[in-house]
Amino acid sequence: MADLLVRVENLKKYFPINDGVFSRTARFVKAVDGLSFTISKGETYGLVGESGSGKSTTGRVILQLQKPTAGAVYFRGQDMAKLSKNQLRELRKEIQIIFQDPYSSLNPRMTAGEAIAEGLAAHGLAKGKKRREVVENIMDACGLAPYHHHRYPHEFSGGQRQRVVIARALALQPSFVVADEPVSALDVSIQAQIINLLKGLQEKFSLTYLFISHDLSVIKHISDRVGVMYLGTLAEEAPKSEFYAHPYHPYSKALLSAVPSMDPTTKKQRLLLQSHMPSPAHPPQGCLFHPRCSDKMPVCQEVAPFFREVAPGHRVACHLAE
Repeated sequence: MADLLVRVENLKKYFPINDGVFSRTARFVKAVDGLSFTISKGETYGLVGESGSGKSTTGRVILQLQKPTAGAVYFRGQDMAKLSKNQLRELRKEIQIIFQDPYSSLNPRMTAGEAIAEGLAAHGLAKGKKRREVVENIMDACGLAPYHHHRYPHEFSGGQRQRVVIARALALQPSFVVADEPVSALDVSIQAQIINLLKGLQEKFSLTYLFISHDLSVIKHISDRVGVMYLGTLAEEAPKSEFYAHPYHPYSKALLSAVPSMDPTTKKQRLLLQSHMPSPAHPPQGCLFHPRCSDKMPVCQEVAPFFREVAPGHRVACHLAE
């Protein structure tokens, strides 16, 4: 517990849907619905799932970019929702985010150097020549040359822009970084370079990552533990090696069956999911996954499974595992 950095307890984030002339709240979109997990210092926790499962919302709520509807997020044992504005502002130097689209997350009127120095200026850190030195050092660590300092976002390739975004996130020397689909907008050849860069920076600066992705092959390369998210909650959680060797949840098995194999002699049976993910505004009764599960039982339609441990560090919410 001494190495615990982030603790998420029963986190919920509901978005109201207003109907009628008076715009009364008729129902809610349950983007995150009772999520609980922990991240230790120096660890990379991979959060994976389909689009619409609530992954990005989880990252934003953890960083307090959006306020939770219920539950709590603890950073170094402090409940972040109870911090004052000044305390939260001070804490933001330790928690940063890398966004999915590097082009839209950069101001087109700011050079790379200005973008990276923006956080330093906002917090009144490293002024003048010292600030320039800090910026150039972090640019070098992220694989950017000194002459990139005066270039604008449109003058970079996609991979270079993402390096600028990463450098901006690390300029304040954070200890925890949420990487929200940081390679999904890049070419496959560039993805490996950015993933390797993130791993190298983690070792160099003792970083802790929450790595959000829909790509299980990327998650396998960078993560220490894997959490599979479905309709706002966790379906399965396990150490990386255990998860890829022995998945329990039918949803996890279906996602893994869709990952291409690098060995042409390996034959994989593709597990096709029935229908589409239900709307988070109308989640199904019982097990959230049962409308798409080929192995469902009568109990699955009535009773929500308990998120239980089936092996050391391996938890799953499925009646088949009970």
